Amino acid sequence: MLKLFVLKINCAIIYLTEEVKLKKGRYKHLKITDIRVRLVNNNDKLKAVASITIDDELVVHDIKVINGKDGYFLSMPSRKTNDEENKFKDIVHPIKTEVREKLKELILAEYEKALANEQN
Repeated sequence: MLKLFVLKINCAIIYLTEEVKLKKGRYKHLKITDIRVRLVNNNDKLKAVASITIDDELVVHDIKVINGKDGYFLSMPSRKTNDEENKFKDIVHPIKTEVREKLKELILAEYEKALANEQN
């Protein structure tokens, strides 16, 4: 009976893997369906924290809008590594430059709207 149970689990895993392969093309065209920006007023560099929703199914929190020496940039969610150098490693990040630039464009547009709403 145990072997049959394991077989069923293996079949399910194979089935799910095949399903992901069939849908893989879909994930090349993920849509950002919501962007929320929370302004941070008491910090010189950190200007806002954003969350994005992808395809109404996945949320990424803690994307930071930073005012750097060359203008605004995004800092993706990260965690501190165990190195003695206190480095940080991104938890989630775009792989392609075009995706990063589009994400920056969309989040900064929402940031500008949030600033305008705050001033009104």
